[in-house]
Amino acid sequence: MSTPYPFTALVGQDDLRLALLLNAVSPAVGGVLVRGEKGTAKSTAVRALSALMPEVEVVAGCRFSCAPGAPDPACPDGPHETGPGTSRAARMVELPVGASEDRLVGALDIERALAEGVKAFEPGLLADAHRGILYVDEVNLLHDHLVDLLLDAAAMGASYVEREGVSVRHAARFLLVGTMNPEEGELRPQLLDRFGLTVEVAASREPDQRVEVVKRRLAYDDDPEGFAGKWEQEESAVRARIVAARDLLPSVRLGDAALRQIAATCAAFEVDGMRADIVMARTATTLAAWAGRTDVLAEDVRQAALLALPHRRRRNPFDAPGLDEDKLDDTLEEFGGQDDEPDPDGDGDGGGDGPGGGGGQPPQDAPEGSGPDTGGDQAADIPAQGEPAESGEQKAPAGGGEQAAARASEPFRTKMLSVPGLGEGAAGRRSRARTEHGRTTGARRPRGALTKLHLAATVQAAAPHQRARGRSGPGLVVRRDDLRQATREGREGNLVLFVVDASGSMAARQRMSAVKGAVLSLLLDAYQRRDKVGLVTFRGSSADVALPPTSSVDAAAVRLESLPTGGRTPLSAGLLKAHDVLRVERLRDPARRPLVVVVTDGRATGGPEPVALAGRAARLLAAEGTASVVVDCESGPVRLGLAGQLAGELGGTAVTLDELRADSIAGLVKDVQGGLQSNSRRVA
Repeated sequence: MSTPYPFTALVGQDDLRLALLLNAVSPAVGGVLVRGEKGTAKSTAVRALSALMPEVEVVAGCRFSCAPGAPDPACPDGPHETGPGTSRAARMVELPVGASEDRLVGALDIERALAEGVKAFEPGLLADAHRGILYVDEVNLLHDHLVDLLLDAAAMGASYVEREGVSVRHAARFLLVGTMNPEEGELRPQLLDRFGLTVEVAASREPDQRVEVVKRRLAYDDDPEGFAGKWEQEESAVRARIVAARDLLPSVRLGDAALRQIAATCAAFEVDGMRADIVMARTATTLAAWAGRTDVLAEDVRQAALLALPHRRRRNPFDAPGLDEDKLDDTLEEFGGQDDEPDPDGDGDGGGDGPGGGGGQPPQDAPEGSGPDTGGDQAADIPAQGEPAESGEQKAPAGGGEQAAARASEPFRTKMLSVPGLGEGAAGRRSRARTEHGRTTGARRPRGALTKLHLAATVQAAAPHQRARGRSGPGLVVRRDDLRQATREGREGNLVLFVVDASGSMAARQRMSAVKGAVLSLLLDAYQRRDKVGLVTFRGSSADVALPPTSSVDAAAVRLESLPTGGRTPLSAGLLKAHDVLRVERLRDPARRPLVVVVTDGRATGGPEPVALAGRAARLLAAEGTASVVVDCESGPVRLGLAGQLAGELGGTAVTLDELRADSIAGLVKDVQGGLQSNSRRVA
């Protein structure tokens, strides 16, 4: 086994280290979600933490890590007698992004369950992680149903496997840590709320600190064991401090004044529900134990708020996480009590070596400098909804025909647009698809391990062979060849590629504001339906890929806000650029079907025969069966109907900005799907 990088050798990242250590002391805090740009030691810190976790006592031979002093009475390997056990290191289990449901929660042997009535259960990763660490890298890319299972188990402390009337339950209490890069897409707010703490990390902008990071990493790569040996004393000190804090935790007193500050803070920041209050209370209590105190102080409440609240304030993917610290300080001061803040040292500093400065980490010999520059986080640069990005307000040089970026109008709920036919792409909420979850539509022989049994089809397959198999009792004699997998139909996520006309014909600020509002609304819809999105813009003499296909719809919103307008209308260039993007994306993700949304008034100018070129480009997309919708942005009393003609060439349908709203023209969805299906039949 390779030697992990020492936790105490990490440079900077104080909040990250503190959040991990608090969960090591008390897993009841609820885990940590680590958000940050690539290359910021997120995974290194998590793996390093496993070496600091105290050893656990387990029942010998138990696959579910039962504690010998209090074994789980419902353990599938039980019942166990209380008595001495064996010690082993706490495990760190990694959940791959592509893991199946069976790999996560475990699997039943359906054949034995049907034929013998035996609960033959193969444990999953949740059982392996019991009393240890479960680490999910790129948790934002994990399928939603797996995230739901994972967070339910973390909240309940148990995992349930239910298959065809056979159920198994086992304990699953673990320290949950997820890491993600916001550039690759956000977690749903409901899932964000289930993580106890969230930390934003970014690489330091201090040259001295960056030099120290490189020095230590190179030294570790050259001699991992020797490097780890130099930090063993510091590692042992932190390990002992975790044990001491665990022992002290039951004695920590959370007074009424601290509780009032917690409740007032959650109310002041308009956090939904009560989970934030509970997490803050647990975090503040653990902070006091980590600092060696038995009373919770205002500084503990403040630090708990900074760790537990920022991610709970997001209402949609375009909201930047964060907390107004001035408002936080004002709230704590207003609701501060007089009876629950003793100073254990009598020196007025509230405990000295509390959570500040990396949560009481042992001193490091890194050069002095500021902590990580969290102001460099991507999400912090996202403009507020309805406000232009700073760069979008800059005027282009004279003569370029470029106009300043218009603000997006208020977003609205859009009509449902979908791709015709039945796909097999990643689970989502847009188009019909064969999925692991959904309504049962039939049965087939399993390809590999059986995951969803079709009971009626299995019985039907086994029934004709009972006499030949020598059946003599009431039980059904089932063979593996009889088993049938249920086929299910649900919804998939698609690639929604926006092709936006940013030419001079669209440059009227009122019109462009409405256009951006419509695209922003469609982006919100794509976020809710688990789509990937891409953005192609065309103006002047060319088209550009403003955003390659990504799961980060907030990145698309940023590009949209700063989009300037002006110049000619190279419609053919925009459509051809979209064709190129889709060609590359089919190689990367062939199962994900595309939906092209062209936002234009239909005009085509610039170059020889611009209208004919646009028609040929549109027919090229139609020939490949690409589903498309044209959002007609033409306005005014005289309309040429060019967007409708373009939709005909694409084999799709045209909708106006008003028709795009969910509360207008009830038959729009049927019209859109009917047009797309007609195109599909014509291409076939």
